[in-house]
Amino acid sequence: MIEWSKADQVFLDMDGTLLDLHFDNHFWLEHLPRRYGEANRLTPDQARNLIVPMIMAKRGSLNWYCTDYWSERLSLDITALKAEVGDRIAYRPRVKEFLQALRHNRLAPVILTNCHPDPLKLKLARTGLDQLVDRVISSHDLGAAKEEQAFWDRLQDHHTHHRDRAIMVDDSMPVLESARRAGIGQCLAILAPDSQQPDREPHPEFPAVRHFDEVLPALTAQASAKPQA
Repeated sequence: MIEWSKADQVFLDMDGTLLDLHFDNHFWLEHLPRRYGEANRLTPDQARNLIVPMIMAKRGSLNWYCTDYWSERLSLDITALKAEVGDRIAYRPRVKEFLQALRHNRLAPVILTNCHPDPLKLKLARTGLDQLVDRVISSHDLGAAKEEQAFWDRLQDHHTHHRDRAIMVDDSMPVLESARRAGIGQCLAILAPDSQQPDREPHPEFPAVRHFDEVLPALTAQASAKPQA
């Protein structure tokens, strides 16, 4: 499992790690096809069969996550459509307690997200998540997705850190693999990113948890053992 005492920085994915991925999955697989179908006289299934391959063709690139790109490509206001189902934005279990435990351990929590700045504003306004962490950094501000090594190279210019003393927590195995290649000291996988979907299979090379209640005892014990500042 993760050795929290060897770290001084915890990088956190947002969607599927801190927030329930159900919102994004519902939007891209259900709500967007329905609204695109209404605009183009297609059934939701016809629209889904058209949209999903287009999206998957951009997987892992910055455009995959870019609402400006998809708004232009589909001739729809993606951010406005996301706001229509914004009531589905929700925390994953025990996230607030986990973030509090990180701060009690002086493990600075910073969100690294591929979320575009426009829907990011929507999610932060709905949740207040930015008030619980030290910083929120979008890959769009760095010009590269987390899956790309350029992201990690540029991150140092935006946020000073020691890679070997950092932990990356993410539900995306390609992102964790990218972080490890970049020299991030420890990686932790999330296996239950979507509350409405089955758990994912664990990666053979990364420690993994379903929810943060599995790591809270270790963090709490570590905080209790530390001398008061």
